[in-house]
Amino acid sequence: MRQNSQLKQYFFVIKELTGRELKRKYSRSKLGVIWSVLNPLLSMIVISLVFSQMFKRAIENFPVFYLCGNVIWSLFTTGTNTAMTALVDNKQMLIKVKIPMQVFVISRVYTAFVNFIYSLIAFIPILIVFRVRLNWIILFLPVVVLLELLFVTGLSMMLSVGYVFFGDLKHLYGIALTLWMYLSALFYPVNSLPGIMVTVVGNNPVYLFIDGMRWIVLEGSLQPWTSFVKMVIWSVGAYLIGSWIFRKNKNKVMQKI
Repeated sequence: MRQNSQLKQYFFVIKELTGRELKRKYSRSKLGVIWSVLNPLLSMIVISLVFSQMFKRAIENFPVFYLCGNVIWSLFTTGTNTAMTALVDNKQMLIKVKIPMQVFVISRVYTAFVNFIYSLIAFIPILIVFRVRLNWIILFLPVVVLLELLFVTGLSMMLSVGYVFFGDLKHLYGIALTLWMYLSALFYPVNSLPGIMVTVVGNNPVYLFIDGMRWIVLEGSLQPWTSFVKMVIWSVGAYLIGSWIFRKNKNKVMQKI
């Protein structure tokens, strides 16, 4: 009973922290959460204008192809970027309130997930306009998203601990994300790359999540089992390593903060 009560308390805290983050993010915006839908749509329009002619023969339904990549990429970058500073941003609460530290990291990841759900609304008009027909395979999309959330949470725990001891990590991570984005095939076909780069991109965890969503939405089938296995290994591995690092450094974090 006591454990159930604690879990309910933690879920309540995560919900409240998520609500606070969403309100703060859109506090000065009249459109509010509508921007979560407009951002991927506007980004899709710009990218489509630039690259659709270049890849029109290689990629069918390029806007849908790009949007699949964009929403998965945004979930990853928003989750890890915001969760990185979660411990430092909430140091007063960490000192005063007895709440597991990972709750603050998880709340940032959950906020990114809520924004992801809003972003999926952008799919509705795009799928209709480009006549993309979904089948029962779409039921497997939550599996891909869940694995990505597991990966994001694990990486976020590593980054949040690292940021406590090394503030420049945020800037270094921003540079790393730029390279990571170009290696995630957001707006180009992987088969247009030379052999070694196909291998590099094919083992990129974020690309695996993007590829999984594209197979489900555009092909109406599941990605090759080898890619799925890689995705599971990356997700579970990142979460286990992130959790271990978080637990191992918990006391050091409290002393540093």
